[in-house]
Amino acid sequence: MHVASMHFRERAHESLDDAQLQQNLLKFRGKFVTKRREAMFELDDFEGTREAAKNIRQRGLDNLDTWLEIFERNATARGATVLWAETPADINRHVLDIARRHEVAKIIKSKSMVSEESQLDRAIEAAGLKVVETDLGEYILQINDYEPPSHIVGPALHKSKDEVSDLFVKAHGTPRKTEITDLCFEARQVLRAHYLTADMGISGGNFFVAESGSVVLVTNEGNATLTTTLPKVHVAISGIEKVVPTLEDVATLLRLLARSATGQSTSNYVDILTGPKGEGEFHGAEHMYFILVDAGRSAVLASEVREALRCIRCGACMNHCPVYQNIGGHSYGWVYPGPIGSVLTPSYIGLENALDLPQASTLCNQCGVVCPVKIPLPDLLRKLREQQFARNLRPWYERAGVRGWAWLATRPRLYALATRIGARVLHWLGDKRGMIHKLSPGGGWTEGRDMPAPPGHTFRDLYAKERNGP
Repeated sequence: MHVASMHFRERAHESLDDAQLQQNLLKFRGKFVTKRREAMFELDDFEGTREAAKNIRQRGLDNLDTWLEIFERNATARGATVLWAETPADINRHVLDIARRHEVAKIIKSKSMVSEESQLDRAIEAAGLKVVETDLGEYILQINDYEPPSHIVGPALHKSKDEVSDLFVKAHGTPRKTEITDLCFEARQVLRAHYLTADMGISGGNFFVAESGSVVLVTNEGNATLTTTLPKVHVAISGIEKVVPTLEDVATLLRLLARSATGQSTSNYVDILTGPKGEGEFHGAEHMYFILVDAGRSAVLASEVREALRCIRCGACMNHCPVYQNIGGHSYGWVYPGPIGSVLTPSYIGLENALDLPQASTLCNQCGVVCPVKIPLPDLLRKLREQQFARNLRPWYERAGVRGWAWLATRPRLYALATRIGARVLHWLGDKRGMIHKLSPGGGWTEGRDMPAPPGHTFRDLYAKERNGP
C-alpha cells in the first residue's frame, strides 16, 4: 500500500471538504459505539475480562520468541509449513514461490490487513496470476482499482449504497440495483464461481495458537471458511505478534473481540484450522502454509510503544475517536487508521514519514477506555511526540513555543503574571456575545469554530478572592 502518511493534514482537510464522504461517515458514526456498550453489559465482569485479555496478550509478547518457536514446532508436526517474512517484500516472495510450486493460476483471498502492507494483490497480478478478494468490503475496493481500506473491520464503510451500485454496474455489466440485499446477492453470485475454481486461498489470522499450531479466523460472511477449505492450498498470513499461548486464551479474547468490533455477542463464524486435510477428511486444503511477518514488529517490541502490539484489531478505538469519526481512514495514509494507526504507522514506516499522526488525537482517552486489551493509546502517542521533539522532527517554531512555555511554567510568579495578562487580552478580543472569531497565531482553532472568550480573570484570581472573601 502506497504510504501517504506524511500528507495527513492535507488529506484530512480534503476529507472534511468531501460532502459525500461526510454524509457516508455520518451514517455509521455512533452506531458501533452504542452496540458495543450494549454488548458489554452481557458480560458478568467486563473489567475482569479486559484485565484477563490484557494479561494474555502481554504474556505472549513478553516471551514472544518462545511462543513463536512452539507454534512453529506444533504447526510443522501437524503437516503445515511455517515461513518467516522479515520485510513486506518477503511476504510477496513467499506467496509467489508457493503459487509456482503448486502451479496456481487463480487465488482467492479473505481479508488480511497484513497483506495490505506489502501490496500483495498487485504483486500477484504483476506475476500474471488472478486474485479475487472475497470479503465484501475488500471486493468493493478491489473493483474500484484497489482503493485503500478505510477501516480495519469494515474496509468499505466510507462507501454509500449508491456508490457501490454504480461500481457493480461498471464491474459486472448488470442492471443497476438499489436494495442492499440485491447487491449482496449479486456479489455472492459473482464470487461463487471463483470459490469453485481457485487453486489457492489466502487468509489473515486473528490469532495463531502456539499449543496447537492453529490459525483462528473470526468473520461474519463465511467467505474465510470457503477461502481456506475449498482450494488445494491455504496460506495464512499474520504478524508475529498475533501468537497466543493456548486455545483457552483465544476463548477469553473472543468474548471481547466481536463485542468491541461490531457490538455482537459473537461473530457468525469462528474457524480454527490446524494443518492440511487429513486422511479420510472430506474438505480442507491439501497444503497449508503459515507466513509470520515481522516488518518492523520486533523493533516495536523493543521500543517504548511495545504495548501497541497487544492490539487484536477490533477497531473500537477508531469507532470512538472523534478525529476518525470526522475524517475517515484514508486521511491517515497507510494500512492502519485511527488511534492505533497513529501509533503503529510511525513505528512501522518511520516517525519521520508520519510526523502528524501522533498529533492526530485530542488525547480525550476514548480509545484507551474502550480498548479491550487496555492499550494506553494516549500515553503511547505522547511518547511518540516526545521522540519527535528529541529528534528535532517538529517545526522549529513549535519546539521553541513548547520550550518557552516550559521555561515559563517552571517560574510560578512569571507564569501567574503572564496568564493574568493573557486572560485579559483574550477577554478584550471577544465580541458582544463573548466569542472570539479569529485568533492568531492559533488560527487553526478558530478557522472552523468560534472560541469562547475567557471572563478576564484566572483561576488563581478566583481562588484568592474566595479565600480572602468579598
